[in-house]
Amino acid sequence: MRTFRVIAASLLILAAPLAAAVQDQADHHHAAPETLGTVDFRTSCKSTIRPDFNRAVALMHSFQFGPASDGFRSVLRRDPDCAMAYWGIALSSWSNPFAGYKSPAQLAQGLAAVDAGRAAAARTARERAYLDAVAHLYVDSARIRQPARVAAYETAMAKVSTDFPDDTEARIFYALALAAAADPADKTYAKQRKAGAMLEALFVRFPHHPGLAHYIIHAYDEPELAARAAAAARRYGDIAPSTPHALHMPSHTFTRIGDWQASIATNLASAESARRAGQPADELHASDYMVYAYLQSAQDGAARKLVSAAEATFQRFDPAHASGAAPASAAFFAYAAIPARFCLERRDWAAAIALKARPSPFPYADAITIFTQGLGAAHLKNAAIAEQSIAALADLRDRLRAANDSYWADQVEIQGLEVAAQWAVARGDIARGRALLLRAAAMEDVTELASITPGPFVPAREMLGELLLEATQPQLALAEFKSTLARQPHRFWSLYGAAKAAGLAGDPEAARTYFEQLLAIAPRADLPRRAALIEAASVVAGARHPAGEGRTAR
Repeated sequence: MRTFRVIAASLLILAAPLAAAVQDQADHHHAAPETLGTVDFRTSCKSTIRPDFNRAVALMHSFQFGPASDGFRSVLRRDPDCAMAYWGIALSSWSNPFAGYKSPAQLAQGLAAVDAGRAAAARTARERAYLDAVAHLYVDSARIRQPARVAAYETAMAKVSTDFPDDTEARIFYALALAAAADPADKTYAKQRKAGAMLEALFVRFPHHPGLAHYIIHAYDEPELAARAAAAARRYGDIAPSTPHALHMPSHTFTRIGDWQASIATNLASAESARRAGQPADELHASDYMVYAYLQSAQDGAARKLVSAAEATFQRFDPAHASGAAPASAAFFAYAAIPARFCLERRDWAAAIALKARPSPFPYADAITIFTQGLGAAHLKNAAIAEQSIAALADLRDRLRAANDSYWADQVEIQGLEVAAQWAVARGDIARGRALLLRAAAMEDVTELASITPGPFVPAREMLGELLLEATQPQLALAEFKSTLARQPHRFWSLYGAAKAAGLAGDPEAARTYFEQLLAIAPRADLPRRAALIEAASVVAGARHPAGEGRTAR
């Protein structure tokens, strides 16, 4: 099997070699033997099951929770006294620690595994410590809120790591717990930085460990930190190419730095691997990241095909049998997000207003379609649908707050403010629109995107920049576009907006630079090209060949 071979030292020049390498993986992965990385997790269980136990832990490190649970159950059939296999089932039942919501079925399954593990009477203090730690995720779940249980698990794993300093796996699982428990509003990224430093030190010693590469990417899955995940992003697909998630996770890093072709390549491989593995939730999640990258690089035809493909993929999705890294919430989210992005990024307001609702168990997923319809209605001055969307988003926000889901309540609040702002602008109330967008931007500034999404549907500061452009305030508009690009590098409409704002502000050199960047992120753009790209090419060509100096007609 061919592997990732990326020679570039900087993430900013990864795209071409990595894209070719990952496409090779998508083409040849089916012929490869199982490769999951190297894990050595010592237990007091029978020595004959040690390879199978290590395989199950390796699967768990790549968030293959269903296959991992099956592996631990296979261990129990051969060694019924292996208490640590119950620990593995319990932790696998928790599934993706970054996914948030855990279903009653997950909680019941995890608690049953904890109880069975304790009844099996682990033979060592270390094994009892592991079981006691994972128990915090499940015990008294009806009384203790999930954030408190997650924090208790983090504390318990810190103690396991301290009490057994030679246990590499304890330190890895502690670092994962740290990263997963980080507060999205903490702009110091204290827990992410601490987790990343621990994992990086171990990665030097254990370069073939799947969890180390994987969790480094997660720890640094923020725009300000993403470059630190460069080595892990280049390596993870090599380490565990038999798992769809190992092929997808590098795209988190590539997305955060705006390396669109590299993101497309990794997700092509991941989606194909997920399809073969029967993991439609992972396929949809990879497709959401992929469609975002296609749209940022103006490959609209490829994005359109993914919109159609997502419909068929979702028909194969069974929320009760999600076995990979992506939880059910990710599937519902992607199913709503993919067509919404296609409308919003192409500024197709008629298609946006015509989107059909896609009901789900997750209010924040339902909000995506309502938000898209609302923006479409505001742009088309459809009062009934715009006002209906604003009210519906407020209702979803209140439902999330009532469920103590403050993160998603805030995200839906931001969406409601954006629709209300656009509707105010459509009615001619520019001051109100600006005030609403300033509120939305302030909220967006103090939180981070959940890993479930590759990027915002419409950044508030990008909307604010466009409003300021329309209000003939290009200097202020440019500042907003720059702010957006600092958090979402190489975003298509922010680059275009920055170019327009710079030109109107009397800085043609800056305008040309932004237009050059816009052309650089879209070398494979569809023909005929978007009007923004045609304009960019004209400006750049005009700067290179001023009138009377040999400029040729296009």
